[in-house]
Amino acid sequence: MTVEYKTRTQVVVEEIRKRILSGSIKAGEPLRQAALAEELNVSRIPVREALLQLEAEGLVEFEAHKGATATRLSAEQVTELFELRALLECDLLRRAIPLMTDEVFKAADRVRLKMTAAFEKSDEIISWSELNTEFHLTLYRPAGRHKTVELVHNLMINSDRYIRFHLLLAGGVTKADPEHHALLQLCQSKDIEGACQLLQQHILEAANEINTILVRSESR
Repeated sequence: MTVEYKTRTQVVVEEIRKRILSGSIKAGEPLRQAALAEELNVSRIPVREALLQLEAEGLVEFEAHKGATATRLSAEQVTELFELRALLECDLLRRAIPLMTDEVFKAADRVRLKMTAAFEKSDEIISWSELNTEFHLTLYRPAGRHKTVELVHNLMINSDRYIRFHLLLAGGVTKADPEHHALLQLCQSKDIEGACQLLQQHILEAANEINTILVRSESR
């Protein structure tokens, strides 16, 4: 019974998530639990659980007197978050590369492979951005700049919904593994300039691709 309940909830999560990220459910649109339950042929309990999970992902907001609504995705916020990430992460990587060991490279590659495996399973979407974050932080930690790593981690949490958006809809899945693999190789060869250039491109191109889709969806 528990397995069936979790499966039903996850199906509802995936369907509502897809609709929000694709623009089928517009930003700010109310998410009526009764209507969704009827439409998806489930009770209101898995819908409620799904909306709470999507709130944790940053895709749904609960407002007083309004209930659940689809979160507004902001192109302006994307630009600010990702530009800040590029500045701080490139600085961390520059400091970290000379201090990286074989253990760091092995740990980063293990996370990369987990992420690649997760891409092949649609029910592991939630883990994509978590593994992406862990891959990057594994490369930055050798810098020994604990406060900066903490700031970067917070920025990644704040941009989590946009990272998921990129991976799901903006071609991020096809680019992520080749770029992560290339970044890891540059770090191993101690090519600081090449690694930082690729990292900056990796972050800012993601922002540009997200913004393109957001602007397109807003103009519909």
